Amino acid sequence: MLAKITIGAAAVLLLIPILLGMGVSSVVEALFGSSSNTIADCTTPIADIPPEYCLLYVTAAPDCPRLDWTVLAAIGKVETDHGRSSLPGVHEGENYAGAGGPMQFLAPTFNGVIAAHQIPPGGASPPSRYNPHDAIHAATFMLCDNGVRRGDLRAAIFSYNHADWYVDMVLEQAAEYAEAAASSVGNGDCNAIQAPNAIALAAINYACGQRGLPYIWGGNGPAGGDAGFDCSGLTKAAYDAAGVSLPRTAQTQFDAGSRVPAGQPLLPGDLVFYGTPGNIHHVGLYIGGGLMINAPTFGQPVQIANYRYNGDDYAGSTRPAE
Repeated sequence: MLAKITIGAAAVLLLIPILLGMGVSSVVEALFGSSSNTIADCTTPIADIPPEYCLLYVTAAPDCPRLDWTVLAAIGKVETDHGRSSLPGVHEGENYAGAGGPMQFLAPTFNGVIAAHQIPPGGASPPSRYNPHDAIHAATFMLCDNGVRRGDLRAAIFSYNHADWYVDMVLEQAAEYAEAAASSVGNGDCNAIQAPNAIALAAINYACGQRGLPYIWGGNGPAGGDAGFDCSGLTKAAYDAAGVSLPRTAQTQFDAGSRVPAGQPLLPGDLVFYGTPGNIHHVGLYIGGGLMINAPTFGQPVQIANYRYNGDDYAGSTRPAE
């Protein structure tokens, strides 16, 4: 996992790369990536997930590469409302089917999982299906063994409850949690920068420091011997300051970058482009909160602005800080 680096704030926020899906069928693909992949800022409310459960879901998901924490959270929601249900078998005893604990394990199933996998420290000793830490880590291992490891997320969830409606319910809930988590990514505040890694942090910090400098066509900024910047001069200088070399023009930056897939929320540090894929005319540096830093045009200094606006010709984004 990555630490979400924050300037001017005391909280250390957990980050995992983002990916969202649209509808049940594409959720299966969208939530099934190369690693746990949805950002989770567990210090602020994410939908109805209790913060302590949020942290458990986020920290357990990496036990299984390619499992998104939102799937764990969705199962926790569907099974026991994140341990808040008062039904039999949640906090003690068993329900009518013999399941117990916040993730509703049958005792033989839980015992089989912990016999095959070592539950990380932090729970009960010995591990207990009623302990949220132990139950969530065990659920991660179970999902991994039953489908996620071989690339079949639906099979993994089906192993939890042998019903297609259950799989669809979990995936829909996971997508809702992913969307809620994405809505809190970055704050757009140069005085309290939030970024997913040190590279993005350094680039945003540099760009924030250039606010007020004039727009100059072809300008490379003070370090390049100019009093100001044009749009791509600013983004190149910002990433130069972070140790990442970008091409010089907006078009070549667009062509060379690692493209952020359509529908995937932006991360602070992403470059946002305007025009058409073959005729990019402007670029800005996304800083979160729907905002970017950019050198707009003649007569307008380097400034913070909305990255989407009425009548824009937004063409997409790239992610230099990966």
